[in-house]
Amino acid sequence: MQQLRLKLLNDLGEVFSMAKAFAQNKEKDEKGEQTVSPKQRQIWIRIMAYTGQVMNSISKSFDESQITTDLQKLEKMINEAMATEQSGTTNTTS
Repeated sequence: MQQLRLKLLNDLGEVFSMAKAFAQNKEKDEKGEQTVSPKQRQIWIRIMAYTGQVMNSISKSFDESQITTDLQKLEKMINEAMATEQSGTTNTTS
């Protein structure tokens, strides 16, 4: 059980780092405009925050059904954010 918890925490740490990289993206396009809009940054910051909450929850207890629910919500948030990145729109739900 402890090994599974550590693996989940490591994997979530990678998700947190990925979200942070997207949120901090300061690249500009050929027009000199930011490639990540303020709204997109906000989405990725929310993902960072939720990832941190899930990591905290896992480190305190191991409720399998709650972890499954949390991971499904996190996956949905990431999928919506990635779709937003690709389409350039901001169509998210909580």
